[in-house]
Amino acid sequence: MELIRQPVFLLLVTGSALFEVFLASLSYFGFGDEPKMVKDSVLAVMLLTGLLGAVLSASASFARELRTGTALAVLSKPVGRALFLLAKYTGLIAALTLLSYINLLSALLASRMAFDAYGSADKLALGLWAGFFALAYLLAGLGNFFLRRAFVSDAVLLLLITSTLGFVFINFLDKSGKLQSFATGVDWRLVPAGVLIIFAIWVLAGLALACSTRLEMVPTLAVCTAIFLAGLMAPSLFGQAAAAGKWWAGVLYTITPNWQLFWLADALEGEDAIPGVWIYMGRGLLYAVCYAGATLAAALMLFEERELS
Repeated sequence: MELIRQPVFLLLVTGSALFEVFLASLSYFGFGDEPKMVKDSVLAVMLLTGLLGAVLSASASFARELRTGTALAVLSKPVGRALFLLAKYTGLIAALTLLSYINLLSALLASRMAFDAYGSADKLALGLWAGFFALAYLLAGLGNFFLRRAFVSDAVLLLLITSTLGFVFINFLDKSGKLQSFATGVDWRLVPAGVLIIFAIWVLAGLALACSTRLEMVPTLAVCTAIFLAGLMAPSLFGQAAAAGKWWAGVLYTITPNWQLFWLADALEGEDAIPGVWIYMGRGLLYAVCYAGATLAAALMLFEERELS
């Protein structure tokens, strides 16, 4: 609840979800590859939004509490540092999963709205999607004015409801507003691809939390961005040398998160089902749990030695 009360979190949810649907309304002149380009773009937006959300949320919920003394007040009670850190991580990944869920709905809707060079933009779906988001803001504003409720947290929770209802409603309509079979044109293969990105965001959350035990928001963002870029280039930087038997490359290749393991966009070429996708998702979950556990262990070591005042 503390995280979703942050205004930047609300802006991140709204901006990323609307931007994903907007990407499906552009003409790319991709010679028939526009739907594939849209799917790649929305998955990239999901991942980068998760990176930014992880850093901002970790800094807001952890680094600021260490700086203001809130953590010291909590730890003066019979609450251990390990429990405190684990609770923060649980809340962090819960908020980021909510963010990713709304982004995934936008990605699925964008896959239906994507058009090639011979088609036309689905302006009706774009307008309705923006309207359902505006409805969440309107209801949150009314609750704040009449009931004195917190606007930001109510808006985030209402977005969770209105985006789900909006996704269902829009998928019963075609471009001209006529009724159609539910989710005609939606590429449901984006669901496992999006879930794998959620696993990657959980790993990013652990890294951001570990950095937040010692650093403020800007240095945390710099470190996490550097690790993110290193993970993208890990197969090229260390993979070949590790395969050649060089021990230092094997160590670096192991400790560097390989984000390519969570990227299924290349498998979305064509319309065939992805073979063995559920087994691959299970392995991705295992990798994410192990890596997040390692980062939390490192975070606990850094936090145990941190002086609180």
